[in-house]
Amino acid sequence: MAQKTEACKCLVVVRVRGTVSAMKEARETLELLRLTHTNHAVIIDSRPAYKGMLQRVNNYVTWGEPSKELVVAMLQKRGRFAGDTKLAENIEKTGYKTIEELADAILSCKVAYKNLPDIEARFKLHPPSRGYKGQTKNAFKAGGEAGYRGAAIYDLVKRMV
Repeated sequence: MAQKTEACKCLVVVRVRGTVSAMKEARETLELLRLTHTNHAVIIDSRPAYKGMLQRVNNYVTWGEPSKELVVAMLQKRGRFAGDTKLAENIEKTGYKTIEELADAILSCKVAYKNLPDIEARFKLHPPSRGYKGQTKNAFKAGGEAGYRGAAIYDLVKRMV
């Protein structure tokens, strides 16, 4: 039997809650995703291992598919090399000539952002301007902030960059 393989998609994951009184499995999974503090974000792909990790921590994070504009803004304003050097200043170290070219490679899953040389794998974002729209304890579909939000991740992350 041939299994269907869906196309690789890029996902932005943002931690929206702390882990006081959280289950041990959730805390460990957040560490594996490199989301150690609230308002940290990572860019991952949509492989089944990551999807399972997101389901385990869906009460503490929100995620969705980013646009190219959002990835470029995150790389320009919040992308860092190890040692806190801005990514936009030394983009040639990554092997790409422009940030737009790097963003295209990340969105098409040609390169994993965490595997770039000397790169800080997470984005340290500000709290969202004008605050969260709903409670961080509730699911996005129920009027809260946690869980899958699809293309609506653009609105949240744009206010955090």
